[in-house]
Amino acid sequence: MRSTPDCMTPAEAERKIRENLPVFSSEECPLADATGRVLHRDLRGDRDLPPFDRVTMDGYAVRAAALAAGQRTFRVEATQAAGMRPFQLGPAADACIEVMTGSVLPEGADSVIPYEDTESADGRMTVRPAVPAVKPGQAVHRRGSDHRLGGVIVRAGTRITGREVAVAAAIGATRLTVSRVPKIAVVSTGDELVEVGDPVAPHQIRRSNDHALRAALIMAGYPRVERFHLHDMRHEIEHMLWHIIAEFDVVLITGGVSKGKFDFLPDELAAQGVEKIFHGVAQRPGKPFWFGVNPDGKPVFALPGNPVSAYTCLHRYVLPALAQASGQPPAAPVTVALAAPVTFRPKLAYLLPVRLASGAGAERLALPDPSNTSGDFAGLVGTDGFVELPADQTDFPLGFVAPFRAWT
Repeated sequence: MRSTPDCMTPAEAERKIRENLPVFSSEECPLADATGRVLHRDLRGDRDLPPFDRVTMDGYAVRAAALAAGQRTFRVEATQAAGMRPFQLGPAADACIEVMTGSVLPEGADSVIPYEDTESADGRMTVRPAVPAVKPGQAVHRRGSDHRLGGVIVRAGTRITGREVAVAAAIGATRLTVSRVPKIAVVSTGDELVEVGDPVAPHQIRRSNDHALRAALIMAGYPRVERFHLHDMRHEIEHMLWHIIAEFDVVLITGGVSKGKFDFLPDELAAQGVEKIFHGVAQRPGKPFWFGVNPDGKPVFALPGNPVSAYTCLHRYVLPALAQASGQPPAAPVTVALAAPVTFRPKLAYLLPVRLASGAGAERLALPDPSNTSGDFAGLVGTDGFVELPADQTDFPLGFVAPFRAWT
C-alpha cells in the first residue's frame, strides 16, 4: 500500500516512531524490584553452573568400572546429603556412598544407581539382577554443563521475568542494571466524559479509555502511569498540557485529534513546541492517530477518542515504541491463519480483532471477531488480539496468513 499525502501506512508510521524515540536511561535496582524491567547489562555466570557434579537421583554413588568388572554388592561407607561437603569414596571395588538428590557427587565416584534398582540390608547395597551395566555419568549433572564461568546467560535487552530472576539469584546478582521506568501520563479529553464514580447525565459517558490504557500499560511492564482529564477548552488544555509534558517522560492523549470544531489538541501541541511527525494513518480503526516529539525528545502519542481505536493504536504502536525505548530489540513477528474469510472494502489496513484457536495440525488460527463499532469497547472482551490485513486487497480467504498482535 502507498501512503497518501495526509495519511501514511502502518509500517511507515511505525518506522517514523522508531526513528524519533528517545532511549530510557539505565539505573540499578535491587533484584527484588527488577521484575518487568528491561535488562541493560548482560548477566554472566560468577562460577560454573552447576558449580559441582550434582547428583540428580536418590541412590548410591559408585564407580561404573566396578559394575562392569562384575561387582554387584557394595558396602555403604557413608551418606551424602545435599549441602554437605563431599565424601571421598574408598579405594575398594565394593565401596559406595549413599547420596541424595542435589548433593555433591562424592570424590572418586562417577555414577549413581537409583534406589529402585537396588536392595539394601545390613549396611550393604546389592544391584538388582535385571539392571544393566551402569555408564559413567549416570544420574549426574556435570559441573559447568549448563553454563561456564563468565559466560553470558541472559543478554541485555531481555525483559525480566521469573526465569531471569532465577538466573540472577543463582549467580549472586543482588542488583541489576535495568532501564529506567518511564513516567507516563494518560490524558483523556472531552466535555462528555465523567469519572467512573460520578453521577452521569443522559448526554454524558463514563471515562473508560484512560482506565483501559493505564491497565494495559501496567500489564506490559510500565507501572508509573497517571491519569488526567481535559475539557474541550483551549485555556485548560494549554495550561494543563504544559505541566503534563514538563513532568512526564511519555504522554498519551485520547480524543481531540480529529478534524472536529473542538479538536484543539494538534494546534495546542504545536504551540507548545511539540513537533508533529505525522497525523493520520491509513488504517481502521485509528485513522486520526497523531505522533510528535517535544524539543527535549519526549514522545507524545495522540490516540483517537473511540475506545477500540485507542486500545488498538496503543498495542500497534505505543507498546512496541516503549519496548524499544527501554532497550528491547524488535519482537519477532507472530503470524496466524484466518479461520474464516474476511472482506474489507476500504483502501485501508484493517486491524481486525480475533480469537485464537488451534487447527487440526496444531497451527494457530484466528477467528475474526470484529467489534460492532470503534466505540464498542465491550466487543473486545473475549478476543485475544488483532490481525493486520493489508490495504492492497479486499478479500482475504480462509487460511490467509497475517501478522498478529496480542492484547496485554
